[in-house]
Amino acid sequence: MKTVEFERPQMNSGTSCTAAAWARTPASPSPDEKRVLKERIKRLLKEKQAVLVAHYYVDADLQDLAEETGGCVSDSLEMARFGRDHPAKTLIVAGVRFMGETAKILSPDKTVLMPDLDATCSLDLGCPADEFAAFCDAHPDRTVVVYANTSAAVKARADWMVTSSIGLDIVAHLHAQGKKILWAPDKHLGAYIQKKTGADMLLWQGSCLVHDEFKGVELELLKQEHPNAKVLVHPESPEAVVALADVVGSTSQMIAAAQSLDAQEFIVATDNGILHKMKQAAPGKRFIEAPTAGNSATCKSCAHCPWMAMNGLQNLADVLESGRNEVLVDPEIGSKAFNCIDRMLSFAAQKKANVRPSGDLAKEQKLFSGIGPA
Repeated sequence: MKTVEFERPQMNSGTSCTAAAWARTPASPSPDEKRVLKERIKRLLKEKQAVLVAHYYVDADLQDLAEETGGCVSDSLEMARFGRDHPAKTLIVAGVRFMGETAKILSPDKTVLMPDLDATCSLDLGCPADEFAAFCDAHPDRTVVVYANTSAAVKARADWMVTSSIGLDIVAHLHAQGKKILWAPDKHLGAYIQKKTGADMLLWQGSCLVHDEFKGVELELLKQEHPNAKVLVHPESPEAVVALADVVGSTSQMIAAAQSLDAQEFIVATDNGILHKMKQAAPGKRFIEAPTAGNSATCKSCAHCPWMAMNGLQNLADVLESGRNEVLVDPEIGSKAFNCIDRMLSFAAQKKANVRPSGDLAKEQKLFSGIGPA
C-alpha cells in the first residue's frame, strides 16, 4: 500500500510535475487562427483516413471538432469501443496517455496518434508497474481489477479492467461469485464500490489530482448558497463529497442526469471540461463548479486536469501533418493487457443486450447511485 505522489518522475515524461504540464498547455488561438486550424484539421482527417476520439475533459474546440467530423466525444468506455469499431486507419486520441494505449491495444493494426504523448494522469503516475506487480504477487488469492486510468503494463497484470461507468456492475458480479478483489489505483472509487457492493476489496492508495481536491466542507457551503441545485459527483471524489451528492456517476451518467432532472441548477464535482457538453445537452440550465482546495487556498488543478489541458488545436494539426506522437505498446504487454480490457467490453455488451453474464447477480444492480442520495 502506498500514498500517491504527484511529483514523482514517470517513464520518459517531462510533464509528471503539474507545473511542467501547465507550462506545456497550448496558448488559445485567436478566432481567425482557430478557424484556419479547424479547416486544416478537417482536411487532414480526410486525407489521412483518420478519426478524432476526444474525452469530455479536453478543450471544447476539440470536442466540437470530433463531433463535426464524425468522431466521438465520450467517456473512456465509449472511447475504447468507438476506436475499436471504427473503420478509420488512424485514430487521433485527444485525452491522456492511458487512453491512447488502450486504443492501440484494442486496435494494434491501426496507427494511434496523440496531440501530446506526455499528457499523463495522476492515477497512472501513482501506480508504477513494478510496485503494482509486487503488490499483486503479495496477494495471489485475489482477482485483480484495475481502473482504466493505468498504464498498459499495469493492465497486463490485471484480470479485469473497468471504467467508472461499469466498475460497480463488474465488482458486484465478481462479489456474487465469491471473489476477493485487489483494486487499483483510485482509493476513493474503490472505497465507494466496496461500500455499495460489500465486496472484499484490498485498495491501492492512489487518487485523481482533480477529484481529490474537492472538499465536503466547501461543497456544503456552496449548497447553502444554491439550495435548489442538484449536486452531481464523480465517484473518484472523497467520501465527504460523495455523501453530499444527489447523483453519483461517471461522466456520461452525470450528463444524462443533467438532461433528465427537472432542476435548473447543478453543482458539478468533476473536471470542468465536462461543462461544455452539459451545456449543450441541457441548454438553459446553469452549471456551477464544485469548489476545490477551500476558500483562498492554492490548488494544483482548480477543477481541470493539467494533462487534459495539453491537448489543443495546434498540436493536433501538427500531429496529423507530421505523423509524430505515435502511441506504441510492447506487443507482449499489449497482448496481456488486451485480455482484461476485452473482458470488460464483453461484459458491457452482454449487459447492454440484457443478457446476464455467467454467475451474474440474481437481482440486477444499477450503475452507481442513480438518482437520490449517495
